[in-house]
Amino acid sequence: MYDIIGDVHGYASLLKKLLLQLGYEKSENGFKHPTRKAVFVGDFVNRGPEIRKTIRIIRKMVENGNAFAIIGNHEINAIVYYLKDKDGSPLIKTPGKNFLSLYKTINQFSAYAEEWKSHREWMQELPLYLDLTEIRIVHACWSETAIDTLKMAEAEGRSRKSIFRKAYKKAKSPISKSVSILTKGIDFKMPGDLKIINNKGVSPRSFRMRWWEETTGKTFEEISFESKFTLPQYEIPKQIVIQNNPYPEDAPIVFFGHYCRHNGPHIVKPNICCVDSCIAGTKILTAYQWNGEKELDANNLVHVKK
Repeated sequence: MYDIIGDVHGYASLLKKLLLQLGYEKSENGFKHPTRKAVFVGDFVNRGPEIRKTIRIIRKMVENGNAFAIIGNHEINAIVYYLKDKDGSPLIKTPGKNFLSLYKTINQFSAYAEEWKSHREWMQELPLYLDLTEIRIVHACWSETAIDTLKMAEAEGRSRKSIFRKAYKKAKSPISKSVSILTKGIDFKMPGDLKIINNKGVSPRSFRMRWWEETTGKTFEEISFESKFTLPQYEIPKQIVIQNNPYPEDAPIVFFGHYCRHNGPHIVKPNICCVDSCIAGTKILTAYQWNGEKELDANNLVHVKK
């Protein structure tokens, strides 16, 4: 059985507290449980005060067979930041705002350059998703199309470096879109001539979508999965509806992070669960203890607070 753990973002003390509460014991080979295995949904770097300790805990658990881990958009940013272009120059010429939180990680590893390099190489080979038959784990959005595209790229012999390099440089390529969907989800981008106002009096130009829902006939708020604001209950004009493939109700349970749910809800459908508690803001870390059930049970959510 599995314990699916949300975005840790460098809060090692909270991670230790959660693992102990879940029944894991510290050993020479890291934290382990006699009958269960932890699954980390990505985003374990950046933001927090104990990033180096966090990576060491998770890596040790994975390498000793006591956990699985996938990577999120923050790990990909860390990897891409150090990649070189074909001419040997840095791939990232001018780091954008997406890289701002990475500087906290870089600073915490300033005296441990070789260790940081080793961690990046390890993260680079972690999967972007896990299909464990009865449950699925992805950082932001489960997409069969995106998964098939990346499977094909890897079957063609593309290395992880080349995949991430292309994902950064060629934003409209199938590979780039696939990496983005799995690790960032689907954003609804507003047309330039359409303006809506959220409950905070701001006109957002994009918002995170409930990628598992049918979009036709829904309002802006009904397809939004934002935790920081609410949107109007206006039906989205048919001309700008984003067509997506809803996640089937009879499909395996899928767990993900990324969406900063603050105090929830974390279970949004019987087979859809977001375990990200926005740890940097709330100082809460969330996990779901999966015991083989076919439908999610709120009693299996575990939260620890600083």
